[in-house]
Amino acid sequence: MKIFLVLILFITNQFYSQVKLISWNIENLGSSKSPTDLVYMANLLKDYDVVALQEVVAGNGGAQAVAKLADELNRKGSKWDYVVSNPTSSSAYKTERYAFIWKTNKVKKIGEAWLEKKYHLEIDREPYYCTFDCNGKQFTIANFHAITKSRQPETEIKYFKFLPEQYPKLNLLFVGDFNCPQSHSVFNPLKKMGYVSVFVNQKTSLKKECTNEECLVSEFDNIWYNSSKITISNPKVIHFYSSFATLKEAREISDHIPITTEIIFK
Repeated sequence: MKIFLVLILFITNQFYSQVKLISWNIENLGSSKSPTDLVYMANLLKDYDVVALQEVVAGNGGAQAVAKLADELNRKGSKWDYVVSNPTSSSAYKTERYAFIWKTNKVKKIGEAWLEKKYHLEIDREPYYCTFDCNGKQFTIANFHAITKSRQPETEIKYFKFLPEQYPKLNLLFVGDFNCPQSHSVFNPLKKMGYVSVFVNQKTSLKKECTNEECLVSEFDNIWYNSSKITISNPKVIHFYSSFATLKEAREISDHIPITTEIIFK
C-alpha cells in the first residue's frame, strides 16, 4: 500500500512539474486584430500553461490587445495573468513589444520580467525574460524576435552564447522567431553548452499561397532548452491555417504557426 501511495505521489509530482509551453509570432498583434480574431486565438491557446508572444506592436493598441486576449482566456475556465514588455530599444529597426500569458494555477511568476540590458545595442529587439515557478521548479523564458533573414539575424543571435554565463543561476529557455534555422552554425556554441532545439527541419512561416498542398516556407521559430536540466515531450506545431478557407484569411491572424512542447524538469 505504501509503495502504491509513493508511486501515486511520484506520478502526481511529475504531472505538476510539467509545463505546456506555446510560442507564437502573431503578426502585428494590436488594434488591427478584431474581437473575432482574439476569440479565435484564445480558443487555440487555452489548453496551454505558458504563452510566449512575439510581434506585439509598440503602439496602436499592442498592450491593450494582449489584455483583451488574456480577458478572453479568462472566459475559458481557468484564471490567466499576463505581462507585456516595454517597447524594444531599437532605433535602427522596427521596435516591438513581447508578452507572456500564463495560467495562475499552473505557474507563478517570480519577480519582474525584464528586457535584456547588456546586449540591447547589439540586438535590435532584445530578448524579454520572465521567470516562472512550477511546483518548486524555476525556469526563465527568453522571448525573442530576430531581425529578418535579409538583415542577417545571425549577427545578433551570436550574442546568445554569452547569456547562460550572464545568468548562471537561471534555467534558460530561448523561445521565439529566430528568422534562422537551427542548423545554422551560429547556434553551435549553444549546442556545445548542452542546449537543444525542440524542432529540427520544421517550417513555421506561411507562404503567400499554398503550392502542391505545401503552405509553409521557412524554418524560423523554435525553442532551445538546456538538456541537463529539462527534457521535452510531445513537441508539435499547430497548422491553424487549415481551419480557414484561404491562406489569405489565415494570414489575417498571423504569418507564422504556433509551436508547442511540454517541458519536464529533471
